[in-house]
Amino acid sequence: MKMGKFGGLLAAAGFVLLGQVCSAAAADAPADRGEYVARLANCVACHSIPGAPAFSGGLKMATPLGAIYATNITPDKTTGIGDYTFEDFDQAVRFGVAKDGHRLYPAMPYPSYAKASEEDMRAMYDFFMKSVPAANVANKPSEIPSPLNIRWPIAIWNFVFANDDRYENVSGKDAAWNRGAYLVQGLGHCGACHTPRGLAFNEQGYDEDDGDFLVGAPLDNWSASNLRGDVNTGLGRWTQGELEEFLKTGHNKYGTAFGTMTEVINNSTQFMTDADITAMATYLKAVPGSREGTTAPYAYDATTAKNLQAREFESTGALVYAQQCQSCHLMNGAGHAPYLPPLAGNPVTVDPSAASLINVVLNGSARVVVDGMPDAYKMPQYRVLLSDQEVADVVTFIRKGWGNKAEAVTAKEVADMRKLTDPASDQVNILRMK
Repeated sequence: MKMGKFGGLLAAAGFVLLGQVCSAAAADAPADRGEYVARLANCVACHSIPGAPAFSGGLKMATPLGAIYATNITPDKTTGIGDYTFEDFDQAVRFGVAKDGHRLYPAMPYPSYAKASEEDMRAMYDFFMKSVPAANVANKPSEIPSPLNIRWPIAIWNFVFANDDRYENVSGKDAAWNRGAYLVQGLGHCGACHTPRGLAFNEQGYDEDDGDFLVGAPLDNWSASNLRGDVNTGLGRWTQGELEEFLKTGHNKYGTAFGTMTEVINNSTQFMTDADITAMATYLKAVPGSREGTTAPYAYDATTAKNLQAREFESTGALVYAQQCQSCHLMNGAGHAPYLPPLAGNPVTVDPSAASLINVVLNGSARVVVDGMPDAYKMPQYRVLLSDQEVADVVTFIRKGWGNKAEAVTAKEVADMRKLTDPASDQVNILRMK
């Protein structure tokens, strides 16, 4: 998972695999436990950029106040963290305070990392100090203008919103649930992406007892999915095995990872041990739904498929679907799971936010790469081929077809997304969910 991004643009997304916490022990962990913790905390995702040494920083991250850059966390003594003691490292990662005393922006998800055990923190510290090559790469200053770049108010933000406590096992829950809770809430910082933000850019919940925790949120011009037990928009219809399959491979019968979630699979969750994948899935499947109330479960409606088969294109969206989408996702919207995802009943297609569908139609998606093998299939982009109105029409068709019941999409929504994700524009939100 990537380290979290500030505010509604927060991008953090990973599921981290840590070592033993209380009675919830990890099984089959790699020999270098520190590397395992760091890899699955996905530190590399934020603190590395193509063409530069790993962990040497430089990733530009948009915030509501201006751009900031990820820092060098190699053991270089001049530009990195080479002169950090363990206590300095722990203070920075878990409390957001650098060695020289300056406050880190909450783009660093230290409110979640605060739950990490001392054992895991020491293992990760040893990895960075002993195994990562030092790289003398200067840190880039932030682009937040004065006086907004004054950092002392972050201390007040921390006092009001940040969590300072390590995770403690919940009595009455078994070891798998507790380990899963530790991974999801702690260094996994899943909530940093999947939990809505308040007016102060604070996460509106940090555990399953908060109704907004993991209910889904805007993220890097996508919509980070609802991970609670809601039956239509969340994980309510997924079995635990299907959730484990998705975390390990990026695929299951309900969908394929795309957008920023692709980076989570590629960099993070595929490297988790089976025991920790199971623990995470155990916890997530136990988180109750919170948004749908008495909403009826999704039920397939064959009318859309019959109309497509009869070539009865009652809308422009139906025609565009038949021309551009049907060969992969089929007349019945079932796709070819697990590699070409279904659109009928997919939680993404019925998400209250259409951001993910609009974005993936315009811009396609990167390939999931598991065990070094990239997927044979990827979603192509249609930003050149289709107009704003055609994209709006086909996305609306998908969100209302086969029994899906979601709001229509306007051409303006598509135009706005096209501008925000234009690779030639300075307006592109350059955050990436790792």
